[in-house]
Amino acid sequence: MTKHFGGFPLSPDSDEMRLPEWIRKPVGPLALKPAQKQVSVYFNLDNGGGRIRGVYLQGNFAVEPIFSQWIAPLMDMGVTTFTQHGEFRTDHISFDNVGIPAFQFIQDPLDYHSRTHHSNMDTYESLQPDDLEQAAAVEAIFVLNAAMRDEMLPRKPLPALNTSISSQSLGSFPDGAQEAGPKSTSEDPSTSSPSQQKRRTVSGRE
Repeated sequence: MTKHFGGFPLSPDSDEMRLPEWIRKPVGPLALKPAQKQVSVYFNLDNGGGRIRGVYLQGNFAVEPIFSQWIAPLMDMGVTTFTQHGEFRTDHISFDNVGIPAFQFIQDPLDYHSRTHHSNMDTYESLQPDDLEQAAAVEAIFVLNAAMRDEMLPRKPLPALNTSISSQSLGSFPDGAQEAGPKSTSEDPSTSSPSQQKRRTVSGRE
């Protein structure tokens, strides 16, 4: 992430130098690389094999009217929920920390956190084919819609030093989740890079 998109300088204290980079204290302003402006969005599907039910908006209020339009034709597939709460335990956080719009899909938990998560129970036999097909279709639609936009997705303000790396998790299904519902709101113009600039849409699955 630091090599390609940017990051915060890390503490050079001797005690900090003994720690892995991902837990060392940031000590300076966020320094961005040119490629950071070329990525429109990162989507992450990382919480097991359950069906997609919605999206954690990660505090990015400007994308809600855009995603509302995308979700409208998916409601009969069970995709109905947005929450401005964030999910802080998956791979999209590295992108969010350097100002790239990044979102984790809300999924049915199944037995992911109670049994299969990072364990030898996470086997092929635990997969649910119908759920995988639904999740693949929903993710593909989001990626296609993002790639076909004339403008890049809107961005949050760049993170401040004291909020750059969060170890807090609000859980997989926070109380702030709400039904998306069809909306007629037109897409707000993006405040980020112009459409003619080279850009990329990234999607991650585990």
